[in-house]
Amino acid sequence: MPKIRYNNLDNVSTDKTLKEFRQWREERRRKSKDYTFKVPHHPPDLDFLHANREETTVTWVGHSTFFIQYNGLNIVTDPVWAEKMGFQRRLGPPGIPIRDIPPLDVVLISHSHYDHLHLASLRKLVSAKTLLIVPDGLKRKMVRKGFHRCHELKWWEHLSVGGVKITFVPAQHWTRRTLFDTNTSHWGGYVLESAATVSPAAAESAIAKASNEGSPRTSAGSGSREHRNKGGIRKPEGGAAHHFSVSPPTVYFVGDTGYFPGFRTIGERFDIDITLMPIGAYEPEWFMTSQHVTPEEALQGFVETGSELMVPMHYGTFRLADDTPREALDRLEAERQRLGIAAERIQVLGHGETLRIRHGEDEQT
Repeated sequence: MPKIRYNNLDNVSTDKTLKEFRQWREERRRKSKDYTFKVPHHPPDLDFLHANREETTVTWVGHSTFFIQYNGLNIVTDPVWAEKMGFQRRLGPPGIPIRDIPPLDVVLISHSHYDHLHLASLRKLVSAKTLLIVPDGLKRKMVRKGFHRCHELKWWEHLSVGGVKITFVPAQHWTRRTLFDTNTSHWGGYVLESAATVSPAAAESAIAKASNEGSPRTSAGSGSREHRNKGGIRKPEGGAAHHFSVSPPTVYFVGDTGYFPGFRTIGERFDIDITLMPIGAYEPEWFMTSQHVTPEEALQGFVETGSELMVPMHYGTFRLADDTPREALDRLEAERQRLGIAAERIQVLGHGETLRIRHGEDEQT
């Protein structure tokens, strides 16, 4: 039986020829890059993170790995605690040591590339109660690797877990883990929405129900964009950023992507508060353009989603391309100023730093 091969919207190709790959390697050898800048490391507030089941939090571990607390659920995205990626050593330690991650309810996998899915990390994180949510086509592989509590989603499908609606949305990318499985599973991002805060017991019950065969999986549809009264933003001196919102925030984890019209479409379907957006691995641009956004394209996509806050990711952890962390941040800041986007709307986190989102009218400032 022939394998399914997945595509991008409008069938945009990310294929590169061997000649193009060799040209990039030749260019790289002629470049001299300054990697002295390191993403700041912030000792994580482990006592708070282990006790918290109320506030929404986003803690950057590194690359595309976040620890997210959302409506009573502990969630990790694209788990990678590896010290090396190929021949490239990690540029800085993970923001939270893997042994210190609170017990997980859900793991979200955007696609199967090694820098987004590290099986050794996953085995250390997953317990009998943890639910894996993966793109269409990837579940069979994960079950073969021993991860039986696994649910796969097609683009625009969603799964409700403990009062949290998790929707798998498009991205422009590709995937491969071996010579023979190119694009045999899909790729994308996730949107987290919440209707109400639920108890940990209710969340655990929903996870158990969702992991069974035949668990609900429905199309997201076009939906409506009901406007919600969003609160203000402040960043205390020397502390983690805080965002105050009247209602629970909607979080969009972009995954790995080139710039594509899907940003606008996703923004039309969801009322997004926080976008976790890649900004790195874009150089050389002639080679990377279809699969990785530049910092300027990241901001363009952020604007098109209609999101209030952007948290940069996918930089400063592994040297996957020829850009440096400093270059990515400098280009991001220059474009922010050019576009006139308020500085507080771009929340640049250090490794281990937590963005805390407090919601409820009694807490609004």
